[in-house]
Amino acid sequence: MKKHISYSEFKVWNECPWRHKLNYLDNLSTFSGNEFTAFGTAVHEMCETMVQEEEVKEPANLFQQSFSKELKKLTTDLNKKLVVEMNVQGRTIAPAVLPALEKYFGRYEVVAAEESLYEPMAGFTKHFKGFIDLVIKTEDGKYHIIDWKTCTWGWDARKRSEKLITYQLTFYKHYYIQKYNLDPKDVETHFALLKRTAKKDRIEIFRVTSGKRKTENALKSLNNTLYNIKNKTYIKNRLSCKYCEFYKTIHCP
Repeated sequence: MKKHISYSEFKVWNECPWRHKLNYLDNLSTFSGNEFTAFGTAVHEMCETMVQEEEVKEPANLFQQSFSKELKKLTTDLNKKLVVEMNVQGRTIAPAVLPALEKYFGRYEVVAAEESLYEPMAGFTKHFKGFIDLVIKTEDGKYHIIDWKTCTWGWDARKRSEKLITYQLTFYKHYYIQKYNLDPKDVETHFALLKRTAKKDRIEIFRVTSGKRKTENALKSLNNTLYNIKNKTYIKNRLSCKYCEFYKTIHCP
C-alpha cells in the first residue's frame, strides 16, 4: 500500500471513488497524454525555467522547445491543426509571464520552483505528497504559493470558489507551513491562469484564501477520503462520467 496521498489522488476519489479504484488499485489507466497535457507540461516547464533565470532572451522559443519535446512523447495521432494553434498560443503567453508576476506582486524574490512536499499527516501513517509550482517572497515578508493552471479562456466564478479545486492550495499552504514552521498569516496562495484563447490578459493571477475554518474542513475531507480508501468504499459517481477514460468500457459499462 502506498505511503502517501497527493492532491490529484484526493481529487480523483472525490470525483468518483470507482474511477479511483480503477486507477490506483487496479492500475488500469491507459491514458498517456494528449495535446492538452503536452501543452500544460510545456508551459509549466517554461515558467519554472524563466523564474529561476536572471534573463530569458527568447521565452517564446523556450516554450516551443519544451512543447516539441512533449509532443514527441505522445503515442496517439496528433491533431495537427490544434498543435499549430497551441504553438502560437504558447509563444504568445511566454513573454507575458514575468511581467504579470511583477505587476501583481511588485518586487519579489524566488524562494523555490517545484517545491516538494512530503509531510506526515496527523493521525495517519501516510504522508501528503505534492509539488508547489512556485514560492516567492515579497518585500512585506510574506510568502506566496503559486500554482500555474493552463486553461482555454479563463475560469468562471463557480470554478474559482469550488472547494475541490481550491483545496489544492489549502493543502499546499498547510503542509508548507508545517514543513518550515511558518505563521499562517505570513503565507498566501494564488492560482495563475495561463489562457490559451483569451484576446487579452493572457495571464491572470488571483488569490485564494484559506483561513482556519477552511483549512479544518479541507483536512477533514482529506481524512475522510483516506478512511474510505482504506475501507475500500468504491461507489460509482454517474455524474462524473463525461471525461472519464473508463466510461462505457468493460470496466465501467
